[in-house]
Amino acid sequence: MTLPDIQTYEVEAYNISHAAENKIHDDTVARKLGFTGGLVPGVEVYAYMTEPVVARWGAAWLERGVMEVRLVKPVYDGRMARVTASTRAEGGVDLRLESEDVLCATGHATVGSPTRPPELRDYQMRAIPANRPPADETSLAEGTWLSVAPLVLTAERLAEYLADVRERCADYGRDGIAHPGLLLRLCNSALRDNVVLAPWVHTGSRVQNFAMARVGDALSARARVAKNYERKGHRLVDLDVSLIANDRTVLAHVLHTAVYRLRQLAG
Repeated sequence: MTLPDIQTYEVEAYNISHAAENKIHDDTVARKLGFTGGLVPGVEVYAYMTEPVVARWGAAWLERGVMEVRLVKPVYDGRMARVTASTRAEGGVDLRLESEDVLCATGHATVGSPTRPPELRDYQMRAIPANRPPADETSLAEGTWLSVAPLVLTAERLAEYLADVRERCADYGRDGIAHPGLLLRLCNSALRDNVVLAPWVHTGSRVQNFAMARVGDALSARARVAKNYERKGHRLVDLDVSLIANDRTVLAHVLHTAVYRLRQLAG
């Protein structure tokens, strides 16, 4: 996977989840909560930010790279997003995503030597509840295990996602490689599939890659609630997540953070 070095990347943002259960992506609901419109999902903002990273390091980053992203302001449907990648003298890349001259996300990416992934046996497989409880301090208590039903990645599903995120690298589709944004969506599924959520917001992720997934793989996630806490009136949760292929290969280890109860909806 050899790509040219790219310092700046521009993309027209697209709200892939406008009809999703999470109504933070619905224009009407989001406006009632004080936003300009429905938010482009944070996992897709992350997807945009991987473009210059993969352009720089290619398969090496997809197999052993690290990226941390903090989402600080919303990105809106149809607006241009500009990602800037700046190389540090000591190595690694600092990332900024701006939309309409507003800083919306920051990040840092590196590629290191191969490291051992977490042991799969350390991540419990929990049955997905038939009747999801409301998201609260009990259902998302620290130490609670969350699972995602396996999703077989088809060529059609991959092509749809690549089109939705306006991905320009042809290698994903040609080689059947799962896009990192599509994989990070599994962390959102760990919340959505296990609890009932009011409008909620993904605020950041730290991703350590270990292997690439491809078309035909069954993708899943096992997650543990690492922390449940309050910040500035919001209620947040940190998930410790292993992303898995075919119930045996750890693709990535993720610390995934979300506001599961906005202060606008407290009480």
